[in-house]
Amino acid sequence: MIRIGMLTSGGDCQALNAAMRGVVKCLDASGTQMEIYGFLNGYKGLINGDFKMLTPRDFSGLLTRGGTILGSSRVPFKTIHEPDEEGKDKVACMKQTYYKLQLDVLVVLGGNGSQKTANLLREEGLNIISLPKTIDNDLWGTDMTFGFQSAVDVATNAIDCIHTTADSHGRVFIVEVMGHKVGWLTLNAGIAGGADIILIPEIPYDIDKVIEAIERRATNGSRFTILAVAEGAISKEDAKLTKKEYKKKLSSYAFPSVSYEIADQIQKKTGREVRVTVPGHMQRGGVPDPYDRVFASRVGVEAGQLILNKEYGYMIAYKNREMVKVPLKEVAGKLKSLPKDASIIKEAKMLGICFGD
Repeated sequence: MIRIGMLTSGGDCQALNAAMRGVVKCLDASGTQMEIYGFLNGYKGLINGDFKMLTPRDFSGLLTRGGTILGSSRVPFKTIHEPDEEGKDKVACMKQTYYKLQLDVLVVLGGNGSQKTANLLREEGLNIISLPKTIDNDLWGTDMTFGFQSAVDVATNAIDCIHTTADSHGRVFIVEVMGHKVGWLTLNAGIAGGADIILIPEIPYDIDKVIEAIERRATNGSRFTILAVAEGAISKEDAKLTKKEYKKKLSSYAFPSVSYEIADQIQKKTGREVRVTVPGHMQRGGVPDPYDRVFASRVGVEAGQLILNKEYGYMIAYKNREMVKVPLKEVAGKLKSLPKDASIIKEAKMLGICFGD
């Protein structure tokens, strides 16, 4: 009998259920007897001992279901050593729950912060296996994360829909795409949706360069311009500020987000009508696309194999089109940013896309 704990942590995405299903189906197909403890609402469930018992039957029909049947929440790693609202020692409580239930392994599905906490628990002696979940595709050590391709589909559809109304009214449209620290999602959706300008955190923009691109399109006969802007896009001026200075600026920021600031600057400098569209959490929602269904299933199976082999302390990753295991200690705390000299950026520029640099 194998006792397995499972939790989904951080922001949700479309293939969490599919990944958990992959783990359980792999173990069930091997004939393994198991007890599955599903911790509710991420690490909070592990801290509070809040869980529900699951059987393989509970994972039937989950391949196409978005969200997570376990619920999720954010327990920031930077406050992991601080008492929770009830005064509990979070790390001690998580360890206590693990040992009280006599778990053989804890399977964690999460992004950057969740991976750091998973690694901390590994260092504390718990058997951990983690799965790469994030729509941002910014986890170090893997070429792909589940949830990313589905989010690209949603963001691309938003840009597709904007094309017709932008053309009809002859407007400049800004579509704000999720991604505070990296631009993988914005870049891929921007290219797929035919955006004319793409602004991402890794390449600080010059607003005058952005306006030049808009005017150039108008001169060439285009009635509209579409910008795909990441939440974390930053101007060259702001990029020169220290973290403290930038934080101070944001504390008195006059706009809901950077997209609205860019829209305001374009309108004032050109007189053109600008509209902002924010798909927001739609990018996390809905059913997983076919790619994510396959990818999450493969990730789950590989995690199941590690459980069967009693190999712990790894994150399942995807490198060079193959599934591999990467030590959690090598993953935790590292961000996979988009290289400025990446071939996909060079190719996008060859398509005539402006990055404001």
